Amino acid sequence: MVKYKQTMEILKLMRNVEQVRNIGTLAHVDHGKTTTSDSLLMGAGLLSPKTAGRALALDYVEIEQLRQMTVKAANISLYHEWKGKPYVINLVDTPGHVDFTGHVTRSLRMMDGGLIVVDAVEGVMTQTETVTRQALAERVRPLLFINKVDRLIRELKLTPKEIQNRFISIVRDFNQLIELYAEPQFKDKWKVDFKKGQVAFGSALHKWGLTLPIAVEKGLKFDYIVDAYLKGYYEDLAKDFPLYIALLDMVVEHVPNPREAQKYRVPKLWSGDLESEIGKAMLECDPNGPTVICVSKVVVDPHAGLVATGRIFSGTARPGEEVYLLNARDEGRILQVSLYMGPYREIADEISAGNIVALLGLDKARAGETIVDIRYRDVMVPFERLAYVSEPVVTIAIEPKRSSDLPKLVDALRKLAIEDPTLKVHINEETGEYLISGMGTLHLEIVLWELNQRTGLEVITSPPVVVYRETIRKSAGPFEGKSPNKHNKLYISVEPLNEDTLKLLVEGKIYDGQDWRQRAKILREYAGWDAQEARGIWAIDENLNIMVDLTKGVQHLREIKDTIIQAFRWALSAGPLCQEPARGVKVILHDAVVHEDPAHRGPAQIMPATKNAIFAGFLSAKPTLLEPILLIDIRVPQEQLSGALNVLNRRRGRIKSMEQQGLLMRVIGEIPVSETFNLADDMRSATIGKAFWSTQFSHWAPVPESMLTDLILKIRERKGLPKRIPKPEDFIKP
Repeated sequence: MVKYKQTMEILKLMRNVEQVRNIGTLAHVDHGKTTTSDSLLMGAGLLSPKTAGRALALDYVEIEQLRQMTVKAANISLYHEWKGKPYVINLVDTPGHVDFTGHVTRSLRMMDGGLIVVDAVEGVMTQTETVTRQALAERVRPLLFINKVDRLIRELKLTPKEIQNRFISIVRDFNQLIELYAEPQFKDKWKVDFKKGQVAFGSALHKWGLTLPIAVEKGLKFDYIVDAYLKGYYEDLAKDFPLYIALLDMVVEHVPNPREAQKYRVPKLWSGDLESEIGKAMLECDPNGPTVICVSKVVVDPHAGLVATGRIFSGTARPGEEVYLLNARDEGRILQVSLYMGPYREIADEISAGNIVALLGLDKARAGETIVDIRYRDVMVPFERLAYVSEPVVTIAIEPKRSSDLPKLVDALRKLAIEDPTLKVHINEETGEYLISGMGTLHLEIVLWELNQRTGLEVITSPPVVVYRETIRKSAGPFEGKSPNKHNKLYISVEPLNEDTLKLLVEGKIYDGQDWRQRAKILREYAGWDAQEARGIWAIDENLNIMVDLTKGVQHLREIKDTIIQAFRWALSAGPLCQEPARGVKVILHDAVVHEDPAHRGPAQIMPATKNAIFAGFLSAKPTLLEPILLIDIRVPQEQLSGALNVLNRRRGRIKSMEQQGLLMRVIGEIPVSETFNLADDMRSATIGKAFWSTQFSHWAPVPESMLTDLILKIRERKGLPKRIPKPEDFIKP
């Protein structure tokens, strides 16, 4: 009964946008985000004080409870009163491990404020920097919670003065991130200030927390907190200074309501006309405007089917409403509207602009989808694409123990890929292999666990292997690609994309399906493209390759355009060196001879002609392999520093910077993914277990020339391909 009453109260408040806050917890792995969320749930009456801090309530996926780690983003709506006025706080709990940054990226679109949780001992870490950068890129306002203060007292035995100095140091490091990554108009405005109550400190595990204004108001001195831990009465802190009050008061006061936030967020997240009816409705967060929803998360419910969760930027979502999905180019009808209370969905009659909603009935929706009232299908522009900070770089082959289970396995893998766009599922038709690629070995471990939970299938997996990319270092062509019947000829050249173009692609500034005028303008201004090439883009594939048409007046070319694009995607999804995906290649169609009879210019003729010309050009353009490189951040005592550096050197690592931070040395470096298998054992052994470190995807880099040929031949052998590197003549006869 209590939950039902609370849900009704929340639904009522949701209609008044000034009393709504959308926030998320963000942090480096194991800094205490989910434990912090537990305290907030306890304050809302959804968890008992006994279990809060240990329940990990938003970790409702069983493996999250087992691993004590958040791997998916959960959300819940909380009720809170501040200065006698009620508020609804839509809370999103996100993962901190680098392998799950895709979930963070998608969740940020739903938030207006981010509660960045930092371990008081470890301070600002690599992943703290990553999530803060991601938040600022989405114009999400950051606030700071310094967690695990008890560690400073119990483990490091710091004095009150030393603890305060530690706080000052963390705030300084955090504000440096805002100075570095925030846009100019937010740099000073969004830096956190102790005096203004934009920084909280406490212990999520022990459920107490404070801001400086609360401490001043209550006449509290830090000696009291130190004394409480030294004398064992720290449990009283939770009664006197509940964490949820400090955090939720800070959120209500300093995170803008959705209407305020959308005024500056919409121009960044949406490139449409802000003066249009839809543009004005989104800027005003108008509940009576056209319905516009940006989908951030999709899950497949075994009973209800596909559930799409997203932020309502305009209008009001109601059951029965006819909508249009812009990316899927498909019509749909909303069958059910609900809000999430952790793992449970509470059905609602309607949910209005500025809130987070769960929808049933839109089976073609995917993360990043733009949903609009069907009457506006022809005038709506999609939201900017979600730019993921990591890429799938580790692959395993998977097959069921019983071949009869194969259809069930394929269906389950496809559903998992729908829910997690950073997971890539690839079926190699030639080898019959089923491959899944993820952000790292942990990501794949979680996927396999979830697969087993859903299907009960026993599967056989190969050892994890690194995913490489094929690319070129110079231009080549045009080459003539002839169709098997010799009636069609395509003249194609290839060249590497410049760094500015790649940057635009990685950041999601240009993409397939974008309005061509906008894309051409961006490429001319920021990447130096000439007007004809920028206008002539036919396609951009998922691995950042571009197809350009520079032909003039070729008869029947329009009829085979889609087939040529299909062949371009097919050719570069598995390059000629060793069938790894190609990256950063521009394919240019200069001219074509197309047979007038449709029977002689079908896909069976055009696709091989296109592929052969692309491959001949590729192999003539100084081809190479790119390997994924990780940024590694190591904290290690001075006496163990040489051991850590030796591990990096043995594994082709490169040191970027090194500095002393208190009692520890901090080493920032780079290391190839291929050198990180068993890194933990090696590092523990070399530093007698005293180093701790984190890694995150950094960039793709050319494989050293001395290793290139051997590596290509090894990959070819693993894939069952002939043990020789192909030549241009294999595809185009001289």
